[in-house]
Amino acid sequence: MIRYNESGLVIVKYEIKYKPAYSLLVVQLSAGESLTAEAGSMTYMQPTLEVKTHQREKGFWGTLGMTLVGGQSFFINDFTATAGSGEAAFSSAPLGDIEMLDVRPEKGFIIQKAAYVASQQGVNLDIQWQGFTKGLFGQGLFMIKVTGAGPLFINTFGAIDKHTLVAGEKLIVDNHHLVAFSDTCQYKVIKFGGLKETILGGEGFVTEITGPGEIYLQTKNIRELADWIWTIIEPRVQSRAR
Repeated sequence: MIRYNESGLVIVKYEIKYKPAYSLLVVQLSAGESLTAEAGSMTYMQPTLEVKTHQREKGFWGTLGMTLVGGQSFFINDFTATAGSGEAAFSSAPLGDIEMLDVRPEKGFIIQKAAYVASQQGVNLDIQWQGFTKGLFGQGLFMIKVTGAGPLFINTFGAIDKHTLVAGEKLIVDNHHLVAFSDTCQYKVIKFGGLKETILGGEGFVTEITGPGEIYLQTKNIRELADWIWTIIEPRVQSRAR
């Protein structure tokens, strides 16, 4: 069956399996179709597909800068069905869900850099966009502005919690749980004193988002998990260091 998005654009055939905790994106590419995916996200692929790897940035220093500052990988992979149709599967988050967002010319998204899994040609990723990061003061949260037309696949740590805001409706979100929101929304990063002080170094920041648009949150915070794991292994590390 041919799939169309709301703009009438033909999109790739896909299935998201094992939701919500262990999601796996399985894509069926017809001859000549392509999909772009985050480096390292592929689980398997059939030999009818050809993979080309290229840098996110034009030039070494631009790529290195994004890697050091934003934590993004150097490369992305283009998967193209060159020898007939073929199947590939992708998964990125340790434990979490995958969702397809329908990007349209009149409706793009702002997404967490770590949430990106894959996208069809026609979807543009602006990783140099600085509109969100200016208010985060070292929290290490960097966002990507997504425009164009086609399917965008994102992943979360934990389940996806979706909110749809009407015009003027507001929601205050912990930045470490914020995964994506429509670019039709207005937002501002504000200080929220005392929020998770042990994690955020005594000063917390949240984002106040105003509709209309959609907001996608993740139910778990990977930094909290890392801190919890450290409380278990720290005594062993210290004992061995003596």
